[in-house]
Amino acid sequence: MDTTITIIGGGNLGTAIAEGLINKQFCKANQLSITRRNINHIHALHALGAHITSDNVAAVKQSEWIILAVKPFQTAGILEQIVPAIQPHHKIISVVTGVWLNELQSIIGTNNPLFRAMPNTAIAIGESMTCICSANANESDVAFVTQLFNQLGKSIAIEEALMDAATVLGACGTAYAMRFIRANIQGGIEIGFSAATASLIAAQTVKGAAELLLQKNTHPEQEIDKVTTPKGCTIAGLNEMEHQGFSSSLIKGITASYHKIKN
Repeated sequence: MDTTITIIGGGNLGTAIAEGLINKQFCKANQLSITRRNINHIHALHALGAHITSDNVAAVKQSEWIILAVKPFQTAGILEQIVPAIQPHHKIISVVTGVWLNELQSIIGTNNPLFRAMPNTAIAIGESMTCICSANANESDVAFVTQLFNQLGKSIAIEEALMDAATVLGACGTAYAMRFIRANIQGGIEIGFSAATASLIAAQTVKGAAELLLQKNTHPEQEIDKVTTPKGCTIAGLNEMEHQGFSSSLIKGITASYHKIKN
C-alpha cells in the first residue's frame, strides 16, 4: 500500500491504531505519521519506523488519509487549525466519540470524504468491534476504511443514527462483559478455585463462547442447547439466573446507558 496516513492524537487510541496497522503490515511504518504535543510519549512508534511530530499541519500536508483521534473538546480547535492544509485529495476518519459528521463538515467546509468510526478498547490487542458510517465517500474509500479497521478486529457499516447505540452495545459492552467475567470469577472462588485459576477459566470460557458464535455464525440459544441436558446442572444454573433477573437486568442496563447517552 502506497497510501500515507496521519493520526492526529498519539494518545491511547491513536497509538493503538498506529501499532496495529504497523504490526499487521497494513502499511509500511514510514507511510504513517503520528502527532502529539509531547512527542516523547510516542518515541516507541518512532522506533518502529513511523514519523512522529508535534506539527499537525505539516503531518496533514504529507498524507492522504487523516485519522482524528483526539478528545471531543479538542476536535473543533484542531480541525480549525488544519483546515488551511486540507486539500481535495484528503480523506478524514474521526474516532472521536459524540462528534457527528455534519459537525465535522461544518468546520471543514468542503466535500472531502468523511468517516466516523467507533472502536472499543480491545483495539489495543487487535480485537476491536468497530462501527463505521460515512459521508461523501465512494466505494473505494469505504473499502479502504473497512480494510483498515479489519486489521484491528472486525468492522461493520451502520447508519450514523445508530452510532449512539453502537457506543452502548460495542464500547460500553466491553464493561458489561467484564462485569460478567468478574462475577464468574467470584462464583468460581466460592466453589473452590483460586482467584488466578478462576480468572483463567472464566476469561477463556467467554472467549471460546464468543468465537463459537463468530466462527460458526450460530445463535446463542443453539450453543446453549448443546450444553443443557435434562435435569442437568447447566439448566439448573441458567434457570436460577433467569429467576433472579439475569437477562432482564442486562437489557435494562443497556437501555439505561442508551437513554443516558441520548440525554
